[in-house]
Amino acid sequence: MSLIKDSILQLLQVLSVLLLSPLLQGFIAQFTARIKRCQGSGVFQPYRDLWKFFHKQIIIPHTASWLFWLAPIVAFTSVLTVPILIPVLTDFPLPLSNMGDILGGGLILTLGSFMILLAGLDSGSAFGGVGSSRAVMLIILAEPILILILIGISSLAKAMLPFVVNHLLANNFSIYLSPANLFLVFAFFILLLVETDRLPFHSATPMEIYMIDEARILEYSGPLLGLLKWAAMMKQFILYTIFCNVLTLPWGLSHLGQSLGIVGSIVILLGKFILVAIVVVIVETVQARLRFYRYQEPLAVSFLLAALAIITNQLGIAYVTTNAAG
Repeated sequence: MSLIKDSILQLLQVLSVLLLSPLLQGFIAQFTARIKRCQGSGVFQPYRDLWKFFHKQIIIPHTASWLFWLAPIVAFTSVLTVPILIPVLTDFPLPLSNMGDILGGGLILTLGSFMILLAGLDSGSAFGGVGSSRAVMLIILAEPILILILIGISSLAKAMLPFVVNHLLANNFSIYLSPANLFLVFAFFILLLVETDRLPFHSATPMEIYMIDEARILEYSGPLLGLLKWAAMMKQFILYTIFCNVLTLPWGLSHLGQSLGIVGSIVILLGKFILVAIVVVIVETVQARLRFYRYQEPLAVSFLLAALAIITNQLGIAYVTTNAAG
C-alpha cells in the first residue's frame, strides 16, 4: 500500500508540473503587462493558446528532415522526466527519485534544449539559424556555470540528491544563511534569468528581431508548436521548483504525503513562485536593454558567485577542521 501511495504521489508531482506550468507563465505575462501599465490577456491565456495550437494544422518546411518532427517530442518527454527526481510536493524521496541526482536532471533539461537547437538549424530558416547560433553562445557559458553551481550544492550538502539538500537547508538555519548558500542562491537566480529568457538582451516574443528561443521555433505550427511551448513552460516551472524548494525556500513541502498536506504544498508552491516571479519581472523590466554581445557580463557574475560559494564552503570546512584538531 505504501508503494502504491508513493507512486500516486510521484504521478501527482508530474501532473502538477504538466498542468500548473501554463498558470505560472500566465501570471508572469500578466504581471509584466501590469507593470508596463497594460491590461494583459489574463493568467489563463497560455491554456487558451495551447488549446488553439493543438487544434491547428501542422505545416512543415520543405527543407526539414525527421529531426524537425522528433525535436518537440524529445523536448516534451525529457522535461516530464525531471519532476520524478526533484522535490515538487513532498520532502521525502519517492519510488523513482533515486534514478538520478540534480546533475542528471540538468542534463535531461539540456537534452531538450539541444534538440530544439538542432531543429532550428534543420528548418533552414534564417531566423532559426540566427536563434540557434545565439543560443549556442549562451549555452557555452551557461552550462559550465550550472555544473559549477551543482558542484557548490554538492560540496555544501555532501550529496547531489535534491532531497538531501532540501532537508539540510530546511533544518539548519545557520547553513541556510551561510555565505556559501547565499552565493549559490544569487548565482542560480542569474542563471534562472538566462534559462527562462528574462535577461534584457533578447525578447521572449516572436515580434522582435533580437529574439533567441522564439527564433528557433519560428517555423513550427500546430500541435508541434504546442508541444514546444508547453515544454518551455514546464522547464521554467522546474527551474523555479529547484530554485525555491531546494535552495531558496525549502519549507512548505508535505512530510507525510496526506491529501491535505499535498493540497497545502501546491498552494505554498504557487505562493513561492509568485514571489520569485515578481522579483524576476521587476529585474527584467527595470533594466535597460543590453547589446547582445554583453551577454557574458551577467553570466560572468554568476560564475564568480558560484566559485565564491565553493571557496567559502571549503574555507569554512578547513576552519572547522583546524579548530577541532586544536
